[in-house]
Amino acid sequence: MSERPRVVLGTHNAHKVQELRRILDVENLAIDLVGVDAFPGLAEVPETGATFAENALLKAHAVAAVTGLPSVADDSGLCVDALNGMPGVLSARWAGPGRVDRDNLKLVLDQLRETPDFRLGAAFVCAAAVALPDGPEHVVEGRVDGRLIRQPRGTGGFGYDPIFVPAGSSLTMAELDPEAKDAISHRGRAFRALVPVLADLLERRRLA
Repeated sequence: MSERPRVVLGTHNAHKVQELRRILDVENLAIDLVGVDAFPGLAEVPETGATFAENALLKAHAVAAVTGLPSVADDSGLCVDALNGMPGVLSARWAGPGRVDRDNLKLVLDQLRETPDFRLGAAFVCAAAVALPDGPEHVVEGRVDGRLIRQPRGTGGFGYDPIFVPAGSSLTMAELDPEAKDAISHRGRAFRALVPVLADLLERRRLA
């Protein structure tokens, strides 16, 4: 049995679990990371916050309280200049309940149909939070600026990745290989900033 501390990532999204595992491997943080799928029956936490940080903390605390384990959670989304920062915290459900990534992506492109190319600036933003069952918490934010394109490109990534070109690149997030994406992505930046905080909290918990 692993002696590494177990940490729960508060998501059912397998892509996010894989992404965080890659980042933790690079950062050499030895933990046993599992998603909430490891706890059958654990309900989705409603994202009722008005900001990415509020939602990340809500999820992290809720999962920590139910599992009794340190929990990490994130909330992230696409903020489009011409849409006044939307879809923002509504990114995952922009097209309505029960819709999937391609529906959200299509709706954003439809809403920008009359917007000139020079106004297609956007950013991916991620807040990543860690919470312990006994209350300690911390939240950090990562951001990558870029622009949108009108036709999806690439088969990697998920969500809005196929229409987002990060600043300084000619490739969409969906055209980057996983390691290159992790190096510049909003989630990569947020989770890397969270690693030393998580390591410190876990060490304090071990010594308590």
